Amino acid sequence: MNSDLRMQTETSSNLDYCSLISEAKHARFDPNLPEIRIALLGDASTQQFVPLLKALFRRAGFNAVVYEGPFAGIELDVYDADSPLYRFRPDCIALLNASQALRIQYYARPGTAAEFLQGTVERMERIWSAIQARSTALILQSNFVLPLERLFGNYDHKVPDSLYPVTAAMNTQIAERSRSHAGVVVNDIEAIASWVGRRAWFDERLWFLAKTFCALDHCPLVAQNMVQIVLANRGRVVKCVILDLDNTLWGGIVGDDGLNGIKLSSHGDGEPFHLLQSFLRELSRRGILLAVCSKNDSNNAMEPFLNHPEMVLKLEHIAAFVANWDDKAQNIRRIQELLNIGFDSMVFLDDNPFERNLVRELLPGVVVPELPEDPADYLAAISSLNLFETASFSAEDLKRAQMYRVEATRRQEQSSYANVEEFLSSLDMRITVESWDDFHLPRVAQLIQRSNQFNLTTRRLSEAQCRAIMQEPAGWLPIYAKLTDRLGDHGLISVVTCEVSGSDLAIRDWLMSCRVLARTVEQFLMAHVFDCARRLGLSRVTGEYVPTPKNAMVRDFFAQFGFQKISEEADGRTLWALSLETFRPPATYIRQTQPAELAAIGS
Repeated sequence: MNSDLRMQTETSSNLDYCSLISEAKHARFDPNLPEIRIALLGDASTQQFVPLLKALFRRAGFNAVVYEGPFAGIELDVYDADSPLYRFRPDCIALLNASQALRIQYYARPGTAAEFLQGTVERMERIWSAIQARSTALILQSNFVLPLERLFGNYDHKVPDSLYPVTAAMNTQIAERSRSHAGVVVNDIEAIASWVGRRAWFDERLWFLAKTFCALDHCPLVAQNMVQIVLANRGRVVKCVILDLDNTLWGGIVGDDGLNGIKLSSHGDGEPFHLLQSFLRELSRRGILLAVCSKNDSNNAMEPFLNHPEMVLKLEHIAAFVANWDDKAQNIRRIQELLNIGFDSMVFLDDNPFERNLVRELLPGVVVPELPEDPADYLAAISSLNLFETASFSAEDLKRAQMYRVEATRRQEQSSYANVEEFLSSLDMRITVESWDDFHLPRVAQLIQRSNQFNLTTRRLSEAQCRAIMQEPAGWLPIYAKLTDRLGDHGLISVVTCEVSGSDLAIRDWLMSCRVLARTVEQFLMAHVFDCARRLGLSRVTGEYVPTPKNAMVRDFFAQFGFQKISEEADGRTLWALSLETFRPPATYIRQTQPAELAAIGS
């Protein structure tokens, strides 16, 4: 199975505390793996998490370097600009606040419960602001597990001056306040504890003896949750769910049982399938692509989508529909080619163990969860894996399925033209190129975090880091591009950042959605970059290519424009340069919708 998302389909036996400790102990630093620098700050002991994080990050293909702050000394590290925390230069700072410590503080409060609630969340927010003033690290803020004790029993819910409702209100405020802090993500510890059961979560003896965050058996779940959040911010996300039909989306076999014979209703035997479809529709609405891969006659497979009155999913929710009698691995390859996304961003759901094992063997990058025999357990099994962790959400996610359907129409239409040039000219493509702004920043950060193939350096930047570049007063030119044509809107499809370096304009990041490959977008943007350099009085443009396992398609990106390679390192990293006098603008089939404004660049 693909190592990027392997931990999301691990069984509980593979998340055993002692086994992970042993795994970390015997792991050796691998200089060929990228590094993650994570800092742990908390009011509970954090040493139990260090080996767990190292083992789990290693499974995901990273070397984890971990910093532990002083026990219950979050402010000591955070408010000192020269503290070991900032000298460590973390990529991620995890703030672990224990419910047991909160309980002690609550019982010792000098004022009212309302004052305690307000003071605690304001203190947290001040800590976030202090970190963000000194670091661009991703902040993982834990929420609180609801306490076991209820001072008023069930009547606690009607008495706000009690620990249980105060903790619940605090979790709500943490979530609400985090929304105004890009770069702060809620580490949902309460969800994990609720899943395993709060009675099993707490280990009071260990808390009294060693201030342990939770029972040791559940520490791997906390570490796993942190790793999943960090990986999502590094672009390791699921983009597409591929669906079997018979006995997966509905009960029965539509080719044998007919439209009226399949089980698909909001009650009775069909309810589990109705619920699963409702969940999948919500995934589609938040930007996850849905595709069908079915061994079936195509007309039979489509009939429920078109004619069944209780079918929740419609053809409009499906980005790719493949139904035939070929093997499913071959059909998933067709879907991958159609959608142009990596196998390692796909999840395959099928009730048949044979089909699941076939796909695992032939397409090891695809994530293939085990589905239980009883359809009533499908949704719980899928939800337990947390497959759909994400780092961002933008307005364009809501249109993603439609964009891919329109792209399929473009590809079909292309075959009717005599040549590619004629087809591109017919599209009437129009581009908008602008400097980053607050409205588009979430999508900019999302594209930076997720783009793998057309990405010159694969430098991952959080939304907070993007904002820092956007607000940099001098030297930076961060732009985005949006593309439309007569068939529809592609949305925001490319991000380029450049920095003035002496007499050069240095390209620091260049990435693009693979949906617009071969549309001459990169040719248009390169001409724009050189135009910016000319207007700034610079003499040449430079750029860097950093190879990864996924970006070989842009290895010769600079060479195609006439850049000369001026250096190459042992790891394959290359540096390129081209003077303004030598550059010749390439032909494109795109026109600009409005003049691109040059970002304010200081001297």
